[in-house]
Amino acid sequence: MNTELFGVVIIFLFSVLLAFPLGKYIARVFKGERTITDFMSPLERLIFRLGGINPADPMNWKQFLKAMLSINLLWFVYAFFALIFQDKLPMNPDGNAGQTPDLAFNTAISFLVNCNLQHYSGESGLTYFTQLFVVTFLQFVSAATGIAAVVALYNGLREKTTNNLGNFWNLLVKSTTRILLPLSLVVGIVLAFNGTPASYDGKDTITTLQGDTVQVSRGPAAGMIAIKQLGTNGGGWFGANSAHPLENPNYFTNIIETIAIILIPIALVFALGFYINRKKLAYVIFGVMTFLCVLFIGLNVYFETKGNPEIDKMGIAQHIGNMEGKEVRFGSAATALWSVVTTSTSNGSVNGMHDSLMPLSGGVVLLDMMINALYGGVGVGLLNYYIFIIIAVFISGLMVGRTPEFMGHKVEAREVKIATLVWLLTAFLVKAGTALAAYMVAHHPDVAWAVKPSAWLNNPSYHGFSEMLYEFTSANANNGSGFEGLGDNNIFWNVTTGIVLILARFIPIIGPLAIVGLLANKKFIPESSGTLRTDSITFGAMTLAVIVIVNALSFFPALALGPLAEYFSIK
Repeated sequence: MNTELFGVVIIFLFSVLLAFPLGKYIARVFKGERTITDFMSPLERLIFRLGGINPADPMNWKQFLKAMLSINLLWFVYAFFALIFQDKLPMNPDGNAGQTPDLAFNTAISFLVNCNLQHYSGESGLTYFTQLFVVTFLQFVSAATGIAAVVALYNGLREKTTNNLGNFWNLLVKSTTRILLPLSLVVGIVLAFNGTPASYDGKDTITTLQGDTVQVSRGPAAGMIAIKQLGTNGGGWFGANSAHPLENPNYFTNIIETIAIILIPIALVFALGFYINRKKLAYVIFGVMTFLCVLFIGLNVYFETKGNPEIDKMGIAQHIGNMEGKEVRFGSAATALWSVVTTSTSNGSVNGMHDSLMPLSGGVVLLDMMINALYGGVGVGLLNYYIFIIIAVFISGLMVGRTPEFMGHKVEAREVKIATLVWLLTAFLVKAGTALAAYMVAHHPDVAWAVKPSAWLNNPSYHGFSEMLYEFTSANANNGSGFEGLGDNNIFWNVTTGIVLILARFIPIIGPLAIVGLLANKKFIPESSGTLRTDSITFGAMTLAVIVIVNALSFFPALALGPLAEYFSIK
């Protein structure tokens, strides 16, 4: 067990050590300075020429958002019809069927918005064509969209007064060619050499040690798995995700995939400091995020390695902790680490079943997604954190009797209203969705929603409530993991979570970019002795308090009905 705990510490520290130089590199890429990936310039120029794009054209926040939303709409239409008709497209050696319209609606949106909520089993629900040219493609461009959006935020913070947040097309392409592609190539090669499939053959027939003959799915999975982790996408090639022995073969690949999940999100925090020349601000943000993340990791490692008290009552020793739903090749500590890393980054991949986590561990990952700003998804984690900064600046200004300011610009009623509405939407989507699902189970158990509400839940009582709460929380956080005791491949869940996915992806991008665009257009106010220092430990503590208080007020009642009630029922 001590070895497992040591592994948890080393993985996290190594992630931070790698993220620091990567953050410096990312800042250099978007500053237009020389980097080792300048050899990609001819490819980028070709893309711009074919698209009729001038990458030097400036964009204000409205133009930036218009470009982003337009291309995302096009990607959705393409993905939707490809999924419906995948059985008629090439590269389908296993003969998998096309998806139903409601499932295709959910799947297309889910991968479009970097969530990868999968209401199907990976190896049987998609063909090689849609795995590569829909899912893998969207995993690249959705992650690149998030990076482009956060660099637009950087541009608004960097200049004293500006209308230009950067060219969306330029940022999108460079995010892909200079960051995501090179890193995915490295991780994909590592996975392939460690046993992850990379061929285009169909299912293989093998004979087990017991003499049974079984069909084993495979396919060109290594590259897709690399970008699923690096882009905080999370969708698995196989139904069991990274708990599958071909998707995550051994402890070494588990280390690589865990680092890949958290690497770019942390690096983007450091990149903020290098890009706008305010390293102290970046360190304060990193400190707040890391404090909560490490706290959550510590809690989950403790509860999962401690084991299940119900098994203790049976007199059975649990020397390696709670191993229900976990892989022996990883152990309880590494799975506990992954559970927090994947929910802190809105990645959503799993190397063990979250439905089998101990009640308080399940509560921790739920809270992690409810906050949705601890590193967060690639790019958008900082956008979500920016909302908390604006709220913290406003409250701090009221406390000291000054007009709130951030980075030399007055934060006025319009910006605060936008930030408040973005946050209220988050709480509304999670709680309203869960309430609707609970109402359907309680009052309409036999309504025909393809699968009746009475059959949605494989677990009763508190845990059943947690399964529904988790599904909407995961959709709202663009996470994609789930308490898989929930039967979710039906019209109700496909449509409702699809709607939540759209709103929860784009409004938290639109809101922060609108705020930074409005602030950047205002007159710059030089710092004075009375200026609130936002790069201080004091302001970091203030932001932390805002995060804790706002989320406690919003979500504690729901958590009390689910994981907390379950914990006290078995304690």
